[in-house]
Amino acid sequence: MTATSATAAATTTPPSALDSERVDLLAQLATARSTLTNTTNGLSDEQAGERPTVSALCLGGLVKHVAAIEEGWLRFVLEGPSAMSYDLPDGVTWADMAAGTAREFPQWAIDHQNNFRMLPGETLAGIRERYERVAARSEEIVAAVPDLSATHPLPVAPWHEPGAEWSVRRVLVHVIAETAQHAGHADILRETLDGRVAT
Repeated sequence: MTATSATAAATTTPPSALDSERVDLLAQLATARSTLTNTTNGLSDEQAGERPTVSALCLGGLVKHVAAIEEGWLRFVLEGPSAMSYDLPDGVTWADMAAGTAREFPQWAIDHQNNFRMLPGETLAGIRERYERVAARSEEIVAAVPDLSATHPLPVAPWHEPGAEWSVRRVLVHVIAETAQHAGHADILRETLDGRVAT
C-alpha cells in the first residue's frame, strides 16, 4: 500500500469502523503520548532544553526523539525497509560508528543525535505541535492499513536480527513501548528540574 492510498483510505474510515484491536492499540499509544507530553506542561523553552542529569537528555529532546521514532516506524508500515535506511559512508564500518571514530557520520546518525536536544530556534510549542501532527498521521495509517498482520523485512542494521520481519501490529507495540519508556525518563527529568511529575 502506498502512502497516497493509505491517506485516501484513512480519510474515509470513521473511527467507529475500527476493529477493537486497532482501537485498543491506538488508545494505549495515545495514553503513552499524553504521559510523555504532560511532563512538559508549564515549562519554558529554556527549561525544556535543560539537561538536569548527567546524561544529555532534555524534555524537549525526548519529545522530538519519540516523534521521530513514531514517524519513522509508521513510514516503515507503508514503505517497508526503504523508509529506514541505515547506509554508511564509503569506508566507514559499524565498528567505527560504535567507537565514535568514524571519519564521516551519515546524516541519519546526525539527525538521530539532534533529536535528543533542542536546537537553536526550536520551541517547545513547535515540538509539541509536530508531535501532534505525527500522532494524527499515525492514526490515519493505522485506520487505513488493511491487515495488522502484514509484514515487512526490517532494514539491515546491527541492532536488527538478520532476516527478521515485523508486522504492523509489532511496529505499534514497539512504538507504544518506546513512548512509555521515554515517558518514564521524562518524569525523572521533570522531577529533577522542579520537583513535579506528570504521572
